[in-house]
Amino acid sequence: MQRLRLLLPGPWLGLLLTVALVATPAPFATLAQADAARVVARVLAHEAYASLAFGVVLLLLERRAARGAADAGTGSQFSAGMVMALGTLFCTVAGYFALQPMMADARAGQGALSFAQLHAISAGFYLVKTGLVATLAWRAAGLSR
Repeated sequence: MQRLRLLLPGPWLGLLLTVALVATPAPFATLAQADAARVVARVLAHEAYASLAFGVVLLLLERRAARGAADAGTGSQFSAGMVMALGTLFCTVAGYFALQPMMADARAGQGALSFAQLHAISAGFYLVKTGLVATLAWRAAGLSR
């Protein structure tokens, strides 16, 4: 289980960076804007569900490691890894599942915030999530030595 806890953040970070740097800009460079938006919406939906899965598994693994450290008297039952895993889950839920319906309403001219404002907030959550996963991967690389 320790190996999985140390291995998991790397592929997750790769997924997040690939989505951000390749999978979302490419459709806008090659397709009509409406078609590109549909493709990117689908990619981001898949990423959100994958991030939920990665986040829950990593949270459970971090919880197990923290409990083991607490039982050994070398740490707390609530570790920094758990906080970061919870943060990634929060960013995923808030950034995708809460904001996407609001973005659809904003496109239709409803709601207090514009589509651009909601898009910026969503991108901010994605950036924070990517930073948290990068930190988890960095820590895992240091712990695996």
